[in-house]
Amino acid sequence: MLKVRIMPTLLYKDLGLVKGVGFDSWRRVGGLMQAVKVYNMRGVDELVFLDITATAEGRHPDFDLVDDFADECFMPLTIGGGVKSIDDVKNLLRVGADKVAINSAAIETPEIVTEVARRFGSQCVVASVDYRTHEDGTREVYTHAGTKPTGIDPVAHAVEMQRLGAGEILLTPIERDGSMTGYDLPVLAAVAAAVSVPVIASGGAGTYEDMLAALVEGRASALAAASIFHYTERTPLEAKRFLAGNGIETRV
Repeated sequence: MLKVRIMPTLLYKDLGLVKGVGFDSWRRVGGLMQAVKVYNMRGVDELVFLDITATAEGRHPDFDLVDDFADECFMPLTIGGGVKSIDDVKNLLRVGADKVAINSAAIETPEIVTEVARRFGSQCVVASVDYRTHEDGTREVYTHAGTKPTGIDPVAHAVEMQRLGAGEILLTPIERDGSMTGYDLPVLAAVAAAVSVPVIASGGAGTYEDMLAALVEGRASALAAASIFHYTERTPLEAKRFLAGNGIETRV
């Protein structure tokens, strides 16, 4: 069994790091380089960096920015936001990304997932799946930073992403993003049961117990989190120790 990974998420908007609630109400949370250097020292397994306005603004990824901070990042790095083409992926890998998260383009041009997997390997393709739960209980995938509905069920979408070649699924319930009220365990478990690739739980972690529940009840393979590390005294290293104390193997 793969050891569990702890993956802080850095959200980038307008030249700085931000954190919001429900993909809205963004607040500044510090500088990018400072955050990277801090996580280098805190026992982090991987780092996720998402440019949250690139797609909505019609921009490509900022390759120069990634090139700059990737030189200071001493852990595997997943980059997302504005990825629309094979060239975008190639250039991100060239400047330091280890994996590339694909969200909106995976629905608009799904063949990109297959082509990236074919050329660079499934291990570098992370299918980012953002979804909302409606009042009637139905769930729907959204793109463009949670603003564009697709009519697609998140479980079905995850299955399709795996079929096309994605090596991991990054699953985020939009309403729980930044809420610190716990992960969406039923959907997390449903996706994990439907695919054989690792599922990264994202959106909602507020305590170490939330993380444990995502792994045990939600059957996640890895944990992505932001607010718990920005707004509390909790750290990735302490999270690993808590999980290890509850029988979960983590990376040292």
